[in-house]
Amino acid sequence: MSSAVRVGSLTLPAPLMTASGTAGHGAELAPYFDLSELGAFVVKSLAAFEWAGNPSPRVHPAGVGMLNAVGLQGPGVQHWLAEELPGLAATGARVVASIWGRSLEDYRAAADMLASAPAAVIAVEVNLSCPNLEGRRGIFAHDAALSADVIAATAGCGRPRWAKLSPNTDRVVEVAQAVHAAGAEAVTLVNTLLGMVLDPHTGRPVLGAGGGGYSGRPVHPVAVRTIYDVHAALPELPIVGAGGVASGWDAAELMLAGASAVQVGTATFADPTAPLRVQAELLAWCSRRGLTPAELTGLAHRGGLAV
Repeated sequence: MSSAVRVGSLTLPAPLMTASGTAGHGAELAPYFDLSELGAFVVKSLAAFEWAGNPSPRVHPAGVGMLNAVGLQGPGVQHWLAEELPGLAATGARVVASIWGRSLEDYRAAADMLASAPAAVIAVEVNLSCPNLEGRRGIFAHDAALSADVIAATAGCGRPRWAKLSPNTDRVVEVAQAVHAAGAEAVTLVNTLLGMVLDPHTGRPVLGAGGGGYSGRPVHPVAVRTIYDVHAALPELPIVGAGGVASGWDAAELMLAGASAVQVGTATFADPTAPLRVQAELLAWCSRRGLTPAELTGLAHRGGLAV
């Protein structure tokens, strides 16, 4: 049984990846499993500059999910290329660089820096769930035209681009269509939900930044619905699924809804081997069904599974 999947112009040997922000900037997970066994390794989002992130506390449990406001802390693209990517590439991992910015020029600069990256960097995921600090239109991913502008500005990376979109808007289909038309080969669905937890003793937010992004198992149905809706509207657009994936069935569910590949994120904090374990469970589930992972994509729209 072939485990290969296609995401736009890329063929990946396996369907699972790490999710940005949950596996570090380099080879932090290499002591736990062979990173080359995954389809790809998506690193934590990088800007064109070093960024300190948000004040602590930065993470907090919220039911069976997790709230985080790390604030995109990172060393910057140039430092990553020189100091962290070589060790990650040495593991044999296929690397997807994730970039973010506060303005179109920030995104452009980060993408342009990646033009000189080695061949181990196979794609660039453009994290659009950032506030537009130039002031006019809020979160990039909540505005179709602004999101398209970012994708157009990042063409200088010279690699396939995936637009990572926010579920915190009713315009996801519109935004997905716009970024695809602007040059994104795929979209990653979904990023975190907006959330907040208050301290029962002080009555104030527990996170240093106030609110944060909610992730983990409770967001999985949101991811399924978002992927299903985007695939129904834009069946030609490849989707990388993410959101609450902790088992092989979770991954299969996102693929049935329309995803071509899947990322594992929050589950990695509790189990650093989660991405590879979920992949093994997914492949076993497919084998029992007599299906390849690639054949799962969108089956929920075409009559579902044979009973």
